[in-house]
Amino acid sequence: MPYLSKLAREKKIKVFIDTLPLNVSILEIGCGNNWLKEYMCTKGYTNYTGIDINGEPDIKGDINEWEKLGLKKEQFDHIIAFEVVEHDDIWDSCFALLKKGGTLRLTTPVPSADWVLKIMEFLRLNQKRTSPHSHLTDVRKNHLFNHLFYKRIWGLSQWAILQKP
Repeated sequence: MPYLSKLAREKKIKVFIDTLPLNVSILEIGCGNNWLKEYMCTKGYTNYTGIDINGEPDIKGDINEWEKLGLKKEQFDHIIAFEVVEHDDIWDSCFALLKKGGTLRLTTPVPSADWVLKIMEFLRLNQKRTSPHSHLTDVRKNHLFNHLFYKRIWGLSQWAILQKP
């Protein structure tokens, strides 16, 4: 794993995961190779579900087809979407799946800096993208959610915690 990706994982755990109670319902969108699931299981989280279109998630499929996949409206306390929202428009699905007061915890590239990430991928400094970044957006412009936390990391990545009102 590229060094910067490993470092980012450690920081994401500190900022987004270790602050969550162990008994809350969590959906991870784009769970990939299940690294976060493995971490959460070792820490005692008991109500985790991972969804992805590839690999071996708990639920295999497109989050925008959540009803067909057996998920229920307002089912989750928290949704985690690390490096996902730039690939597809999932905002309405996240809003529907979150309980009132629930949070969407996400990371995504800063749109104007995506070209730098492409260079870093080429140099193998960070993880290679799995699909095009066709939905790059400034997270601060999303008006579905209340904004609890927002930070730009090195001008390249946006980290945010958004809350369903």
